[in-house]
Parts: sequence; C-alpha cells; structure tokens
Amino acid sequence: QVQLVESGGGLVQPGGSLRLSCATSGFIFSSYTMSWYRQAPGKERELVAASGGGISNYADFVKGRFTISRDNAKNTVYLQMNILKPEDMAVYYCNARWTTRVLQNDYWGQGTQVTVSS
Repeated sequence: QVQLVESGGGLVQPGGSLRLSCATSGFIFSSYTMSWYRQAPGKERELVAASGGGISNYADFVKGRFTISRDNAKNTVYLQMNILKPEDMAVYYCNARWTTRVLQNDYWGQGTQVTVSS
C-alpha cells in the first residue's frame, strides 16, 4: 500500500523556519521524482521544489530560502523553509511522480498547513 505521511507544519513568525518531512512507503522511492507543492486559498496549486535524477529545482519565489533534500535509505523527502514570509502561508503537499512517454504515476500526501503570522 502506497503511503505518504507528512509532518512538520505549523505556526511560525515571519523570518522564522520550519522543516517539513514526508515519509513514504509502498513504491520504489529512488525511481520517483519527489516534489513539494503548495496551495493558498483562492489560488492554484503551484510547484515549490522538485528533486530527481540527482538534480534539485526551485520556483523563483523560494529560491535561496528553501531547500529540498531526500534520504533514499529512509524513503523520506524534506523541505527546509527559511526566512518565511506571510505569502508562504499555504497547505503544502508532498508528491511522488514517475513519468514515461506513455504514462504517469502520481502519489500525494494529505497536505500540511503552514501558517506564517506575527
């Protein structure tokens, strides 16, 4: 059974830090691109960061502040969030994706709330 279990969300002040974790099971973790998405009320879900094939990529609005990392031995992906801003407030989702020219597999976590407020 595929599982993605997130933790680490919560309330933080502007300028503060949080580390999100996503522990997974039920699929070949090292074969999947792992990503973090977020969605704020009234806005589209947007890609925050992705890690696959030894390469990490970031959205411009988090570059230099957020870091994605993965521990293949623990089947876990992390998102270290520093210098948080009010506009970072959103539900953050963990995603695992495997893509070929003919099909795509997508697994999602439940989402975890990140609140940035004074």
